[in-house]
Amino acid sequence: MRQAVGLPQGARVVAAMSGGVDSTVVAALLHKAGYDVVGVTLQLYDHGEALKKKGACCAGQDIHDARLAADTIGIPHYVLDYESRFKDAVIDQFADSYLKGQTPVPCIRCNQTVKFRDLLDVARDLGAEAMATGHYVRRATHGNRSQMRKAVDHSRDQSYFLFATTQDQLDYLRFPLADLEKPQVRGVAASLGLRIAAKPDSQDICFVPTGDYRTLIDRLRPQGREAGDIVHMDGRVLGRHSGITDYTIGQRRGLNVAVGEPLFVVKLDPEKRQVIVGPREALLTASLTLEETNWLGDQATIEEAARDGAPVLARVRSTRQPSPARLAFQDGAVQVVFDQGEEGVAPGQACVLYDQADDERVLGGGFIQSTTAVLA
Repeated sequence: MRQAVGLPQGARVVAAMSGGVDSTVVAALLHKAGYDVVGVTLQLYDHGEALKKKGACCAGQDIHDARLAADTIGIPHYVLDYESRFKDAVIDQFADSYLKGQTPVPCIRCNQTVKFRDLLDVARDLGAEAMATGHYVRRATHGNRSQMRKAVDHSRDQSYFLFATTQDQLDYLRFPLADLEKPQVRGVAASLGLRIAAKPDSQDICFVPTGDYRTLIDRLRPQGREAGDIVHMDGRVLGRHSGITDYTIGQRRGLNVAVGEPLFVVKLDPEKRQVIVGPREALLTASLTLEETNWLGDQATIEEAARDGAPVLARVRSTRQPSPARLAFQDGAVQVVFDQGEEGVAPGQACVLYDQADDERVLGGGFIQSTTAVLA
């Protein structure tokens, strides 16, 4: 463990404890290895709502579990009320994205803001030399720089959700579970006598108690329920919809239009309140433009890499394999140009970049601002 963390025995390390098995095992292993461990848990949304949902995160039962785990391990533990910050940085942004016709990734926003920005500041204020989390991703040191790499267990790898981690943050963070598989982690928890050894994993959208995110969006942004037209990409009006927030790029079911061919949502136009549909081949994307980029590669900036036309592997959804592409720089923006058309690309999602010469290494990425279709 000391080799993985790279700090001398006795150094203070803040363990971000969500109440789940992964972060609890991290705190326990660090304590067992002789570190001065301080557990910190964030309360991110309403306790009452969270108690209604199994597999939630960062509220209700999970905070209780984290507190009990810290007592069992024998480390100090603090709960910080970040509910207001979480609402502003994650929940409101999530709802606003759907109004813009985008498909957001709230877990990335949470890591990017509340956890890896605000919580890191707290860890430094506590005098910690590092902060450790239960994420499945590797941190490797080459020279005086840290690299982010995929976890050994690719089925658990979370590098897609951590692409926005800056170089300074990566230097400070530690990921002790990077070389373990989930059954091993549960085995460690059981061997240490931790009661959460068999606790189910948390769900992706932790702040949606029922799993029905559209109900949340309707409550926060009722204007998303304005009706509009369902329009074929050739200009034909095929029907009506009751709100643009009901639709995402690539959606096929629930269109309620019949023209004798399978149709998919290929574009959303929030200004005109139009859901634009077309054949599956219309989903193929030739290139995309990035915004809010982050760079962990060897070049000084992602703009420099883009001007050089750097080859990359681009991953446009967490469930998709990366595809060969190259970076380009046009009209003051970084673009990703695919070697072949890529399907399932939606504005608001993240495009995470990996090294073509070393596909374990994360180079950074950005959020998808716009796309260019193969079928113009």
